[in-house]
Amino acid sequence: MTQFTDFGLAEPILRALSEENYVTPTPIQAQTIPLLLEKRDVIGIAQTGTGKTAAFALPILNHIAVNRVRPQPKTCRALVLSPTRELSGQILDSFRAYGRHLRIHSALAIGGVSMGGQVRSLLNGVDVLVATPGRLLDLVHSNALRLNGVETFVLDEADRMLDMGFIHDIRKIVAKLPKERQTLLFSATMPTDIAELARQMLRDPAKVSVTPAATTVERIAQRIVHIDRAGKAKMLSDILRQEPVDRVLVFTRTKHGADKVVRGLNKDGFTAEAIHGNKSQNQRQRVLDNFRSGRVRTLVATDIAARGIDVEGVSHVINFDLPNIPESYVHRIGRTARAGTEGVAISLCSHDELPFLRDIEKLIRMAIPATGQVSRPAQRTQPQQARNGRPQNGQHRNGGNRNGQSRNNGHARSEHTRNGESRNANGAARSERPAQRPQNSNAKHNPQHRQQRQDQRHAPHDRRPAAAPAGEVGNDIARVAFMQPR
Repeated sequence: MTQFTDFGLAEPILRALSEENYVTPTPIQAQTIPLLLEKRDVIGIAQTGTGKTAAFALPILNHIAVNRVRPQPKTCRALVLSPTRELSGQILDSFRAYGRHLRIHSALAIGGVSMGGQVRSLLNGVDVLVATPGRLLDLVHSNALRLNGVETFVLDEADRMLDMGFIHDIRKIVAKLPKERQTLLFSATMPTDIAELARQMLRDPAKVSVTPAATTVERIAQRIVHIDRAGKAKMLSDILRQEPVDRVLVFTRTKHGADKVVRGLNKDGFTAEAIHGNKSQNQRQRVLDNFRSGRVRTLVATDIAARGIDVEGVSHVINFDLPNIPESYVHRIGRTARAGTEGVAISLCSHDELPFLRDIEKLIRMAIPATGQVSRPAQRTQPQQARNGRPQNGQHRNGGNRNGQSRNNGHARSEHTRNGESRNANGAARSERPAQRPQNSNAKHNPQHRQQRQDQRHAPHDRRPAAAPAGEVGNDIARVAFMQPR
């Protein structure tokens, strides 16, 4: 198929595609649309920015146009699940653009906004419902939505759903769907859990893969800058001054980190805003509108935006923090070099992020060009020792804390019980005063040791008993002799 007119789509859809200047289908569209028009279940492996939304939206709209059936109240004929609010909104915008001449009824069900308007939009039923999993279950549990009328079910960005912990919600939703349905699953990667989910959800699916799983777009110039964590903020500002930036997306690992980066950029004279899960839906939409219009050229985001932002003209993607999930790197940098353009992806890598870098390079099967020197972690200072060999700050030599628990390499060696006993790792009670009894079973039969105990018993209370020479007692006795109470 070389043109959209070759698919046999309904005339109102072709008219809308012509108005959108769609002429030649992308590879994922050319392979997927004929299968979906035949009502086959499909697994689509494709990166973001390959046109997969149109690949499933056009056949769904064609089915609605050919089979004009009024949806039942509180039901939907086509259900599309996506991981983020932004992506859900973009998918619905695509349905409305391609179906502008069909007079279809569509609705959006996402969190972060009042549920009242969504409940009202579903009262008479809709043709297409695009939703995030959590809000969809809220509507089902409140009896505002019934899923028994779904004819086509689409699970978009399935691997991202898995990363965000939606797998259990998805299983609950699938259990409420009718068995006689068409199911489509799209994902940029195919981890084992997603493959197992697909096996349970789909019937004899056709598999379409237009690119190797989790490869990066060739038009993106990638590079790594090795730098210590303290120098990242200054390096980011330097990059923004030196690079020919049109629009730039800066990714951080945490919400707090995104806000901190924005404050630093504003202080350095850059206009920047943040988008993450702590922002309300209205705030997120306002920030995205500013970014699309160019009023804000620097957008700092967490991974919530890695697949939820489809903005033209993003020239640069900067990873202020490397992601700890290597697949997220692919989705982050996929925000640039869209629609045939070129882009730049720069990642700031500190010493503690080197394992993340190795995982990313293993996934994308290439070594990313790097500049700078690999930073080394600061040396940890040892606690200052007093003259008598005991650590300062009230710490015992064996790492014990003030609560009476002793530790060995960070693991608790004993836990005191209420009756003054302590228990070892096997739960057996042992004495709270190890210094009063020899722990070497052979030592108690030693005449020298008996004499030492007698000397200690008759010694004055205001001085500590002298430790015996190390050669005459076991090492364990020598180790605890200085720990007796004054």
